[in-house]
Amino acid sequence: MCRVLAYIGPEAPLESLLLTPSNSLVNQALDPEHYPDLQLAGWGFGAWSEHLLEPEAPFIYRRPMAAFYDDNADGIIPSLQASTMLAHVRAALYNSSTVLVDENCHPFSFDETPWIMAQNGDLPNWMLLQRELLRHCEDRYLKQMRGSTDTEFLYVLLLSLLDGDSDQDVQRAIEAMVGHIAQAMKDLDLPALTKLKLALVSPNRIIGVNVGLGHQGETNPVGDWKKLRESGPGTDDFALSMLLEPMYMLMGSHVPSDDTTYDFEACDEDEATAAIFASEALTDDAEGWSYVEFGEIVFLENTGGQVTRTVSRLSV
Repeated sequence: MCRVLAYIGPEAPLESLLLTPSNSLVNQALDPEHYPDLQLAGWGFGAWSEHLLEPEAPFIYRRPMAAFYDDNADGIIPSLQASTMLAHVRAALYNSSTVLVDENCHPFSFDETPWIMAQNGDLPNWMLLQRELLRHCEDRYLKQMRGSTDTEFLYVLLLSLLDGDSDQDVQRAIEAMVGHIAQAMKDLDLPALTKLKLALVSPNRIIGVNVGLGHQGETNPVGDWKKLRESGPGTDDFALSMLLEPMYMLMGSHVPSDDTTYDFEACDEDEATAAIFASEALTDDAEGWSYVEFGEIVFLENTGGQVTRTVSRLSV
């Protein structure tokens, strides 16, 4: 699966998120801690900064190659800082069916919405499921699709289901999306394990989602992901473990450092000025990181320099 990383807080150098941590996102493309395959199919990031000429719009960079091979990374990233960021490294099948173009790299960003989106997940048979799901999609978003990925289609579907941008609106839309997918699988007899580990980001806000469907399209799959992982790659149990594993979250603050140390430290929530939502902890020992468990949604928001967190169970 892909790897995703979102940040909100004070303006921070992007290299302190993408390059210098011991388990940085770029390093995860080459050596992920919790996944056996390389992330070779592209990478990208979206960032908001008061120092950009258009601070209200995200700066989007995407490239269809492994992040650790991108000769721009060491040149662009150290020159940028951001108060809100969403980054992603893309995994895909190791065969000729994988389409390597900018348009298939995350994050996705459309007009007429404040949200950009990336995920580490998978919606099998999504092109066939469109027969049922397209009726829930709005033309204004469908017309902006440029690539051929399930994530971009999910972005269209989710935006179309949003009645507003409040936390409650987003949670209802997520729950409706999962329900529509489950129903479409049932109607078309296409049940499949579906991972929907999403990061939805707008200025000073992160909404992190950890949800999905089991092998038979069930909305309540259960199991101990660590024990299931022991079955090894290529088994149904291993795939289920990838669905049920948690996402990671850090509430903390940005601190001065040199070029070799991590730029964030965990702290009590009432003192937090920054937050990170990620597929993997950015430090090897994961000290200070907490979990977003399967079936949960987390709302992170930076208001006046104070970051708040709300975690809810999804009703799917």
